[in-house]
Amino acid sequence: MPEKCYLIGSFVGTPSATGGPAHAAELRFAFLHGSIGLLGEVAFVIKTREALFCMTQEKVLIVEDEENERSGLAELVRAWGYETETASDGVEGLEAVERWNPAIVITDLRMPRMDGMQLLEHIAAQPQQVAVILLTAQGSIDSAVSAMKIGAFDFIEKPVNATRLRTILQNASRLRGTERELEASRRKLRDIGVLGSLIGPSKRMQEVFRLIEMVAPSTASVLITGESGTGKELVARTIHSLSSRKTKPFVAINCAAIPETLIESEIFGHEKGAFTGAFERRIGCFELAENGTLLLDEIGEMPIATQAKLLRVLEDRKLRRLGSKSETAVDVLVLTATNKVPEEAVASGHLRNDLFYRLNVFNIQLPPLREHKEDLPDLVQSLLADMNEKHNRKVAGVSEQVSGLFQSYAWPGNVRELRNTLERAAIVCDGAMIEMKHLAPGFGQVIPRAPVQEANAVRLGVGTTVAEAERLLILKTLEATNNNKTRAAEMLGISLKTLHNKLKEYGAQGAGEAEAAEAAS
Repeated sequence: MPEKCYLIGSFVGTPSATGGPAHAAELRFAFLHGSIGLLGEVAFVIKTREALFCMTQEKVLIVEDEENERSGLAELVRAWGYETETASDGVEGLEAVERWNPAIVITDLRMPRMDGMQLLEHIAAQPQQVAVILLTAQGSIDSAVSAMKIGAFDFIEKPVNATRLRTILQNASRLRGTERELEASRRKLRDIGVLGSLIGPSKRMQEVFRLIEMVAPSTASVLITGESGTGKELVARTIHSLSSRKTKPFVAINCAAIPETLIESEIFGHEKGAFTGAFERRIGCFELAENGTLLLDEIGEMPIATQAKLLRVLEDRKLRRLGSKSETAVDVLVLTATNKVPEEAVASGHLRNDLFYRLNVFNIQLPPLREHKEDLPDLVQSLLADMNEKHNRKVAGVSEQVSGLFQSYAWPGNVRELRNTLERAAIVCDGAMIEMKHLAPGFGQVIPRAPVQEANAVRLGVGTTVAEAERLLILKTLEATNNNKTRAAEMLGISLKTLHNKLKEYGAQGAGEAEAAEAAS
């Protein structure tokens, strides 16, 4: 043992023979922690070394309850050019993360007060990106694999192999460098009006971008509002892509497109035999989006009973599938969107008041295209690039005449209408520029409404209630369309589902009035 100590001491005292102080630290760490024997030491020392790894200046926090391990790791990592700080358990480690903001955390798995897994969970929930490396004892591999699923960068078994640890640290540093480069690129794109799939250098859209960047690192619920076609789902996808959940699923569901009888099963899932036709268990959207993001589009069209169950899931973070006797824990960021004014939906009874306040922690309102037409040139070029790739075209842009028409047009369908217009034009375009002849016939022309015929007029007397006026208008419109409910809903500017609900309500009222009249006679 004295010879071995003298051998190490001599090599530590002559760094030039061993590749520098980093090599000496590696040797000392390996000896003290028993990861190499005497012959291995000699071979390790005399091996030709690569040039000293460049000074990274990355901050590395070492969390280890055993003092010798902690100090040895700190010396080793510091010799490789990293800044280091230590903590004796998870509680101290979490305080150091919040105070010192390290780029990398090396933590033992088993510690008093707060273990490595709990520390990892706390770090993963924070907005800043930190690479966590777990130190595991033999037999703890299952725990390490579970930690990787939570978000650990890597793990290494004890006794620590210095070469492997250094490689892991280098990989973590490279990843951090790549993330910094991506962030710098994103900022440059942001400055010219690009954020994810969103385009818009105008002041209105820049304000939207600012809100997205503010809320994306958090876990706050976001309510996205705006007219149909303004890009509410794109905003939701951008929030997801900028969040810590970006590698997890993004699931979008349109509440207005699902029949009322199926929406609960679609969202929460069901067990086999829960109802007629439930031949097997079905996983709902919440579970499909586990650890990721769920977008509930057109939230105002969700049935009130389902809204109550949704509120419960948001509060408890647990759901019960239809027909199940047990609850399932879920970890999902819920984003919602609507093309209605939320306050009006609450006032009309289409949206629960308590659910609205639970969802509206953070509101992002998208402006209609007519209010930020200065973004049209950038939107046109971006959409044409998509059309060229999709349809194998080579359209370079639009003519001045078309551009002028676009600027004067009101775009009631917003960006969705612009996209459809350009797609149609790109397909029929036989040159490099889209001309007026490539647009759909009649595009941009104001079509006058036909005068209302006396037979289709709705006469309202003074004192008629709003509810009665609405009922008369709906029934008259149905009469004018020969009971074509789809056409009637389009004319009234409401969803088909809302129309059905209104007719059901009127039917119940009519039945009640008939019963009362029969009783009176």
